[in-house]
Amino acid sequence: MHPIPLSIAPAVAALAFALLCAPAAPADEAVPQPVPAAISPEAQQFYRDLKRRPPVQMDYNDRQAMQRMRDGLAKMFLANARRISTDYTLEAVDAGGVPAWWIRTGEPRHARKALLYLHGGGYILGSAAAQLAVPLRVGPAAGVPVLSVEYRLAPEHPYPAAVDDCLTAYRWLLKTGHQGSDVAFVGDSAGGGLAISCALAARRDGLSMPAAVAALSPLGDLTPASDTRTTLAAWDPIVVGDPTARFALYAGTHDPRDPLISPVYADFTGFPPLLIQVGTREVLLSDSIRLARRARAAGVDITLDAWEGMWHVWQDHATAPEARQAAAEIGRFLEGRLTVRR
Repeated sequence: MHPIPLSIAPAVAALAFALLCAPAAPADEAVPQPVPAAISPEAQQFYRDLKRRPPVQMDYNDRQAMQRMRDGLAKMFLANARRISTDYTLEAVDAGGVPAWWIRTGEPRHARKALLYLHGGGYILGSAAAQLAVPLRVGPAAGVPVLSVEYRLAPEHPYPAAVDDCLTAYRWLLKTGHQGSDVAFVGDSAGGGLAISCALAARRDGLSMPAAVAALSPLGDLTPASDTRTTLAAWDPIVVGDPTARFALYAGTHDPRDPLISPVYADFTGFPPLLIQVGTREVLLSDSIRLARRARAAGVDITLDAWEGMWHVWQDHATAPEARQAAAEIGRFLEGRLTVRR
């Protein structure tokens, strides 16, 4: 498979949002966005290369159309991952009845630990076997193998399917020799919100809590309440348009304010150390701020790490140094929590 052009590759793990709700403009029309002066030349080039994408009209209940979209995105995800690393292996496993993949790069420093990774895609798109860019960076940075969960997607499988699958995979890790202190949860976008929700569900069920959670540009509120959903709507290069209707596909008949759907409404008492990374040029910035404040109020060891000028899930960019730097910081955070003596 050939690498996709640089103008398409950046932030491909979140590109699904833009493909499903793009502005009505010619595909080759430049996006009139200011280029942040304080970011790297590679990241500045990301903004200069942005093109408006033609609108995509989707019937989310058309299973064939959704599968074509998912298959097309999987090819893009894989192409982007191959720009980051070619030295990795995938091992399919049955994680207690949930499909999952072990992602390994060389010999990990902490082979008996595990990162439970949850991909993004607004709960309706994405693939554990294809969205490899973040695991390929964060896994080696932490020195830990990654288990990527193929959780079920809406609209075919609304809430609580994704949380149930994540929790099942975590139970499987606990039954196959891991302690809670051996495992950290990592997720980006919807997967970031899901990583937090899965830890909350583990607490609800009386399971040992993971050592830490790292949420990258997390989707924390499926309602439109967050301020930057409006104030940054014109400047977010990835999550364009109003995603509320798509989020409703995951909530289904449940109240979107349910804490396991929108963790900004959760009680974080007893939650493990939490790292949130978010860019200042994304509509989910307020979700991250609200999550951090909610966790801090409950006494959680919370780090809110906001990155100047960065877009939604920039950590998967193939060349921007900010992507490598962010992954290195996530790795240090996770490794420190996974290897502390208890």
